[in-house]
Amino acid sequence: MTSASSARTFDVRHVQLARAAFAALAAAMITFSPDHSALVGMSVFSGFAIATGLVLLLAVWLVYPAGRRWPAATLGGVTLVAGMVSGLGPVRTVAGFFAVVIAWAVVSGLLELIAGLRGLRGPRARREIAPGVIDARPIVDPGPRSDSRDAVVIGALGVLLGIALAVVPAGYSLPYTIEDAHQTFTLTGITIGVGVFGAYAAIVAVYLGIAGFSPRKDAVAMTEAPASAPSDQKDPA
Repeated sequence: MTSASSARTFDVRHVQLARAAFAALAAAMITFSPDHSALVGMSVFSGFAIATGLVLLLAVWLVYPAGRRWPAATLGGVTLVAGMVSGLGPVRTVAGFFAVVIAWAVVSGLLELIAGLRGLRGPRARREIAPGVIDARPIVDPGPRSDSRDAVVIGALGVLLGIALAVVPAGYSLPYTIEDAHQTFTLTGITIGVGVFGAYAAIVAVYLGIAGFSPRKDAVAMTEAPASAPSDQKDPA
């Protein structure tokens, strides 16, 4: 009998690959841009957050079954709102970049981290809602443990991004000269902040890309199960 999860056209790996693609695009735009100003940083983050948020919200209906939708719904909503706010003109400042990205990184990171940790604990045992009365609601399967581990890693990276940006002084300014080029440049806090976000996007792209292309243990078990089934049957001869 075909399960509900196997009948779905899209699964978690498609969500991971889509998120990896948008993170890679954001990392490439920051890496190859000579301008690391607040305007560029907010523009790249806005596109990254809106695209990622839409992917997560679509996954609520296309990927996750009932009972496992709240992480994608809350994470997608927070990310989409952050992307829309960062697209507003008055917010595209140095202070706006640090405020929006730090808030998004901490909130979304904690949400994904908590969801991953809950998934690693496995399904909860039924509890008593009253003396002698057991909760009759169905136990929700948290899904494969590999997906929960990936959520823990990505959530932890988001929290680390928020901490890293929080320790960068927004008003930092350090002039320096490259003798061979006979030019003087200035290293600013926003340059560092945008670079930190670009590094975060690159790490997320690589990790989710690897996770998306890695085989799932549950899928391997499903393919191996039919091969072992005939061994349990007796020879009619």
